[in-house]
This record gives sequence, structure tokens and C-alpha cells, in this order.
Amino acid sequence: MIFKDKEDLETDKLLAGIQDIITKIIRNRDYTIVSEDEDNSTTDYLGILLNARHDPNDNYKLAIQDIIDECRTFYIAGHGTISLLLTWATLLLGIHTEWQEKARKEVQQVFGNHNPYSEGIARLKKMSMIINETLRLYPPAISTGRKVYKETSVGDLVLPANLNIQIPFLPLHQDREIWGEDAHLFKPERFSEGVANAVNSNPGAFLPFGYGPRICVGNNFGINEAKITLSMILQRYRFTLSPNYVHAPVHYISLRPKSGVQIIFQAI
Repeated sequence: MIFKDKEDLETDKLLAGIQDIITKIIRNRDYTIVSEDEDNSTTDYLGILLNARHDPNDNYKLAIQDIIDECRTFYIAGHGTISLLLTWATLLLGIHTEWQEKARKEVQQVFGNHNPYSEGIARLKKMSMIINETLRLYPPAISTGRKVYKETSVGDLVLPANLNIQIPFLPLHQDREIWGEDAHLFKPERFSEGVANAVNSNPGAFLPFGYGPRICVGNNFGINEAKITLSMILQRYRFTLSPNYVHAPVHYISLRPKSGVQIIFQAI
């Protein structure tokens, strides 16, 4: 017999709740597809998955549970990683309030008191620097895996076929030969002339979203989402790090603060 503590029971309750919510969304959407009430059902990813559920070829059919699992992946890869990016960015701006003020001034110059809009997002240069520096120091994912399918040479190394390799981000992101002796410090100005100049023309040293043909497809979307959220916070609040905060990053699927981040907000 397995006995569960209070935390385990709460986790089971949350997982069951998430399962119910996703199931309802899927079944409601599935109904519109089956009843042909939705003309553009395949224009988004969920619509494509649900159409696969009704594929006449059994080899391509997806079960409801398969689609639920995909939706959970969307949540972790999309919502979870950006939440962590915003958490670490808020932490760093709560410590380095001079950069918080620089970002706020830029947001006010571009948007004033209006909600962020698409044309203005590209003009947030200091915000881009802050986000890139946050991703360098605290990338939500700290490594990625690759498999070598045929013998490959990488510099002086010869990688045999069928080799599984793990590429860690943090050692590259804080390598002093690449970033300088201040690699451990929060210095957004290192990205003032873009990523390529920041890494001395070695783009493979900055990997918050991966690199190459398999780079995360949500790269631009995630960055823009973070810019919008931070802009709206900066328009409304000044904030500092609480003296109760204890810095304890942990790796549990992603890089996260062990006990959260305590921030003191003051309305503007």
C-alpha cells in the first residue's frame, strides 16, 4: 500500500483538474468539427490534432488521451517557460533597479499609458537586452539532447553513430572566454549590438531556445509575450526584491526558484 502525504494529494488534485479542463476544451472543439460548425478547424494546431482523431486510416488516428498529452506539452513548453522567464526577469529588475528605470522610460516613450501594440514591440531595444541577459543567466531549459545518426566530426572530435549527447546551456552561457570576466554578472548592455556581437560571432554559445534547424518554433512568440507582459507591469508598478527572498535555483525539468520569488510592488 502506498501512503501519500498532503503535497502528493494536492498534486493529484491539480493534475485531475488540469485533465478535466483540457478534456472539456477538446470535446467541445471536437463537437464543432464533427458537426461541421467550424469551417477553419485545421487552421490551428489543436484543430489539426482533432482532425487526426477522425482520420480514416487507423495508422494516423489519435486517441483523446494522445491529444490531452500534447496539450500538456503545449502548456509546459509555452506557458511554463515564459512564466519562468518573467519570474527571473522580475527578480533581476527588482535587484538592478537602474535597469528597471531604463526599461520603464523606454516603455513610456514607446507606448505611453496605452497597452502595448505590435509596431511598438520591435522598438523596445533595452527590453530586448534585458530579456536576452535574463535568458543567458537563467535559461528556463538548461540543456538539450541530440542523437548522432552517422559518424560526424566536430572540430577535433569524432562522434560515432548512434551516440546520444547532452548539450548544457549554462556552461556556455557563462563561459568567461566567450562573455568576458564579468560573465556571472547581470549586464544587459552586452547585448546592445545584438546577439552576434555579444558572443564574439559565436551564436552557438547562446542557446535559450536551442540553435540551428531545430530551434524552438515559439522563439519570437515567447520573446514578444515577455515584452508585452513586462511593459504592462512597468507601466503600473515599481518593484524591489523582498528581503525575505532566498536565492535557490533548482533544476526540475526547467530552471526555477525553489521557493518562488518574493517581490514588493508599489503602484505608480
